[in-house]
Amino acid sequence: MCRQMNLRTNLIISLTFTGMLCGATTPPDSIRRLDEVTVTAQSYKDVIPAQTLKGKELDGLRSHSVADALRYFSGVQLKDYGGVGGIKTVNIRSMGTNHMGVYYNGIELGNAQNGQVDLGKYSLDNIEAVSLYNGQKSEIFQSAREFGSAGSIYLTTRFPQFAEGEKSRLKVGLRAGSFDLFNAAITFDYKLSNTVSFSFNGEWLNASGKYKFRYRRVTPSGELAYDTTAVRQNGDIDAVRFEAGLHGFLPKGRWKAFVYHYNSERGVPGAIVNNVWRRGERLWDRNSFAQAMWEYDVTSRWAVKVNAKYAYDYTRYVNNDDKLIHVDNTYKQKEVYLSWANRVTIFPNWEWSAAYDFQWNGLSEYMSVRRTTHWLSTATAFSLGNCFKMQASALMTMVNEEKRDRDNAPDKFKFTPGVFVSYKPFRRPNLVLRAFYKRSYRMPTFNDLYYTDMGNAYLKPELAIQYNAGVLYDISRTAGLFRFFSIGVDAYYNEVRDKIVAYPKGQQFRWTMLNLGKVRIRGIDAQTTLTFRLPSDIDLTGKFQYTYQEAIDVTNPADNYYRHQIPYIPWNSFSVIVMGGWRGWTFNYSYIYTGYRYNQQENIRYNYTQPWYTSDISLMKTFSVGKVRMRATMEVNNLFAQDYDVILNYPMPKRNYRFGVTVEI
Repeated sequence: MCRQMNLRTNLIISLTFTGMLCGATTPPDSIRRLDEVTVTAQSYKDVIPAQTLKGKELDGLRSHSVADALRYFSGVQLKDYGGVGGIKTVNIRSMGTNHMGVYYNGIELGNAQNGQVDLGKYSLDNIEAVSLYNGQKSEIFQSAREFGSAGSIYLTTRFPQFAEGEKSRLKVGLRAGSFDLFNAAITFDYKLSNTVSFSFNGEWLNASGKYKFRYRRVTPSGELAYDTTAVRQNGDIDAVRFEAGLHGFLPKGRWKAFVYHYNSERGVPGAIVNNVWRRGERLWDRNSFAQAMWEYDVTSRWAVKVNAKYAYDYTRYVNNDDKLIHVDNTYKQKEVYLSWANRVTIFPNWEWSAAYDFQWNGLSEYMSVRRTTHWLSTATAFSLGNCFKMQASALMTMVNEEKRDRDNAPDKFKFTPGVFVSYKPFRRPNLVLRAFYKRSYRMPTFNDLYYTDMGNAYLKPELAIQYNAGVLYDISRTAGLFRFFSIGVDAYYNEVRDKIVAYPKGQQFRWTMLNLGKVRIRGIDAQTTLTFRLPSDIDLTGKFQYTYQEAIDVTNPADNYYRHQIPYIPWNSFSVIVMGGWRGWTFNYSYIYTGYRYNQQENIRYNYTQPWYTSDISLMKTFSVGKVRMRATMEVNNLFAQDYDVILNYPMPKRNYRFGVTVEI
């Protein structure tokens, strides 16, 4: 009845009520693939629905990374450090990257070292859906860990699908484009039996990352300081990714086993400051994990789900810049994760669940750190009719850390509640009112706690408090020109307490980490979708997402930047997607706008960062030659060659092109 949620913290206790007051009961939350579907009524399932890209919308973005796709969601801020190989991180509603939980097939991607997941590593080639949740998923049957994040990103990989009498499917794709890009991908699915199938996806990405850009800077007095056209260097990447899975069905359940490996060497395109180009940084990554899920209905009223994961990450960072101190650091991380979740149906309209999660993280380099985390959750879902739903949740977390040659951080315990409500006042029209309150927190990372000359082993976790109220209206038709319309608006207030900041302690090169920060965030998210069916079998869909945010620092009234907008958060941003389909042809146009921001804490003219926008278009043709299905794609990104920086001094590419062909047997 509800959906899942995530967090990378520790013990959870979750209580969930899902009540409904009018009409029919909610259908099970599952994916059905049908040759033809006729929609006769609007389903009312989620307390707080997700923003999701899938199907044709996702196909129009296939050659991009997950980070690129997330730019089209409202409330999201993306940090992009330039080019194909540039690191890409994301946060939601200005609460910081470390408050985002990123889940790959239902299990979180972790990084205990710095708490950030580089979404540029994850291709859309094998992704079936990308979903973004504020607060948590409307699902009580989930791991305890999933109840804790302030925001969650779910990446769901493809599930093998076979036609009648079909045993295997093979798909090969080739892409080439600007910056010497070459990208090859292969997908193979095999039906081992009526209940077990195998899937494999592999990809190779290689690019020089060299692109032209304009670097122009003006002094605060208005005089021109620099105006240069140059070629971006040290943005090359050579990466290999493969993943394989076994998918099985049981008489009363299902199971899945999955392995993933990513290996890359890349240049780290440095900042361009005062017309000086930094290009001495190199990064090697090896990320591997194996995970499994088993779900079984023990009785008609009791279901069990078990998740397990082992991950190993290797990172080597080298800085050979002769003007800076030479750095050659190697980090090795290990993670063990186990989860046991239970769901009990008390009555048809009342469910209860409980889960326990365990995680162990280890980091080795010049330091040796161990972190053990426990999550415990309980949840309940209650429904009355089909009009009113309520979730209430509470989370507790326990963390223990051990650090060689340093006093251990004290054990941490945390309890965080949440309440989610939605109400459908009329059977028709399909109008839904929704609101939630949620507390969550993020643990200090190993870097925050222990990094040389900076770490503070006694840091408190950051606490995030969220309030949200919104409305959703939609209407659908099965005939005529107009087919579907939806509009949703949410107003929210967030507060981040004990925000972890780096603070100078006398010398420029010696800093310490302290709990000093407090940030208040007010905002509005709006989304609307329109779908038309034009004559001659032309399908046309338009999507619009808008975000207004005020995220101010309220730490200390004596600061010059007190009540100033925090760095890199625009007041206004929006995106537009227009998709058209006709007899195998697909056209996609997307536009992204990010308003002006400030790149430092003080909102003064010197720190002003101008707005940026991009337009991307793609044209796709799907056709068959005998039994072979083919697809050809052409893309033009940054169509109008906009000069812009997402992060100051990290110039982004101007107009660039990609071409691709996919063959499926």
